Amino acid sequence: MKSSALLVRRFISSRASSPAPGRLTAQLWAKAAGYRYSSTSARTYENILVDKPVDGVGQVTLNRPKALNALSTPLFKELNEALQNLDDDPAIRAIIIAGSERAFAAGADIKEMKDLTFSRAYATNFIQLWSTTITNLNKPTIAAVSGYALGGGCELAMMADILYCTADAKFGQPEIKLGVIPGAGGSQRLTRAVGKAKAMEIILTGKTFSGEEAEKWGLAAKSFSNFEGLMNGAKETASIIAGHSMLATKAAKEVVNQSQELALGEGVKFERRLFHALFGSQDQKVGMEAFANKDKDPKWTHE
Repeated sequence: MKSSALLVRRFISSRASSPAPGRLTAQLWAKAAGYRYSSTSARTYENILVDKPVDGVGQVTLNRPKALNALSTPLFKELNEALQNLDDDPAIRAIIIAGSERAFAAGADIKEMKDLTFSRAYATNFIQLWSTTITNLNKPTIAAVSGYALGGGCELAMMADILYCTADAKFGQPEIKLGVIPGAGGSQRLTRAVGKAKAMEIILTGKTFSGEEAEKWGLAAKSFSNFEGLMNGAKETASIIAGHSMLATKAAKEVVNQSQELALGEGVKFERRLFHALFGSQDQKVGMEAFANKDKDPKWTHE
């Protein structure tokens, strides 16, 4: 089990090594100039779209409409690259992952894996690429789910920090119908979200469940009546998050995530140590000074 002290040291180390917009050195500015993110300058991808819908927010949209955004290794290579670029961009402080109105992602591309052998899957650590980058991002992520989110699509949505969906979205882990089981964390994240009994029912039967049920069971933070409302809601929440201190949002994300990994006592210690650590930041001074002066618009330095 990770100790809270070790996790705090890692947080402080990552903070020290992260580029801070207020005091980038000339070398870092040169690096930043090589990748100035905008919706027009970002490179073109085959399977995804990258955009900046509102200030401080990056959005990656899965874009395989003919295949209902079926997930594949080429798609995930692009997705991981785009997400990492957004995570490295100091102008971006929250990230939305979306699909189309008809499908977030209808599952994995079965054509890619139907002839896979055990030795090949084991030797190449197949699907590992699909389940790491999103969960390792420093910046908060929101999955905006409309339509189908099945198999790998459901797993992808559950990797995000916040899950929003339409009330009629269709979630499910139907791998059992193909003679396999979830392979990108579905059994683990679903069980943590809805409990063992409900997860067993969903995974063993392969039945789908609605976005309304996902919200009721605690898998989704909120459901919306239509796609437009979903996307507006995701952008609004992402914009609120982007308006906070980047150091504080990173710390907040870490303590909530560690609550799923640590025993309660260790988790409380970890939270307290990060709370203490933030008193070494400039933004703690900015935020508390603004509050004392009844200033509702703190000028965060992200330092």
